[in-house]
Amino acid sequence: MCVFHACWADGLNHVGSVCQMNTGAILAGRPSLGAWSTYGLGSANQNLPAFVIMTDAAEVVGGPKNWSSGFLPATYQGTQFRNDGTPIFHLKPPEGVSEEQQRSKLDLIAELNRRFASDKVEDTELEARTRSYELAYRMQAAAPEAVDVATESEATRKLYGLDDAVTAKFGANCLLARRLVERGVRFVQLYCGSGSGWDAHSNIEGNHSKMCKISDLPIAGLLADLQARGMLESTLVVWGGEFGRTPFNEKGDGRDHNPWGFTIWMAGGGIRGGQVIGRTDEIGLRGIEGRCHVHDIHATILHLLGLNHTNLTYFHNGRFERPTINDGRIVKEALA
Repeated sequence: MCVFHACWADGLNHVGSVCQMNTGAILAGRPSLGAWSTYGLGSANQNLPAFVIMTDAAEVVGGPKNWSSGFLPATYQGTQFRNDGTPIFHLKPPEGVSEEQQRSKLDLIAELNRRFASDKVEDTELEARTRSYELAYRMQAAAPEAVDVATESEATRKLYGLDDAVTAKFGANCLLARRLVERGVRFVQLYCGSGSGWDAHSNIEGNHSKMCKISDLPIAGLLADLQARGMLESTLVVWGGEFGRTPFNEKGDGRDHNPWGFTIWMAGGGIRGGQVIGRTDEIGLRGIEGRCHVHDIHATILHLLGLNHTNLTYFHNGRFERPTINDGRIVKEALA
């Protein structure tokens, strides 16, 4: 692991801060980092989405805007997988519909869509919809197999904590993430405690003890599994939130939002592990050395994925937009 101890952001509340950690801005409308990555790299598979999101609890604060394609073509937006049953609603064809019937129906829909879209070349949502029909057809065989963790060994299931009710849900998502990456999914994003799970304005010891018990074993299992399979060198793992917690609180036994000096870590995928970058002041409130803004974090992630954040652009409203807007530096000391 490489631990970044002096990260900072611009938002103060959850909605804006989660949005910035995903898109680089506290206001909605910009593409998420996953969308930029798939726009720059393309897909490495034909039967699954390139960008997948999974949650373990309530709806993510801010919702789908956090994995939106923004002003990029709509085809680059993330796809949320469900935890139970088929990963996407209505993926399985109705009873009595043969593959030949379904193929003919999709071909007819595609032809009608092409005719309708012929004079609407700027409407990327039409193109994305056509592609989504075809992807859904191919996913009918690929997606159920990809999420079938029952085929994993008992030792692997235990490694991720699937044998314990406390760790089972997040552990299953971590295991699914590894299976999806094996099958060519470029960008997988997991949310742990996606509602108010870590928001310990009171009883921080009880809250964080509970959340760490849920998450620590599965994430350790994921790292160990990736390393054992020879995948860690080519898979970047990033762990963090939208901000940290203050060293004080008016209620006494909790902590408030701290965007001025918080911690994330990265492992694998070109990271030089075994080090700490940056430090906060003597009370742990503000970063004072080796500070890393969200744009710096994004620039570093994109670099490790093989993309230059200043050259990865898209022309929008008369301007060449890029993931890090007008800022961002690669944290070179983090690189192997």
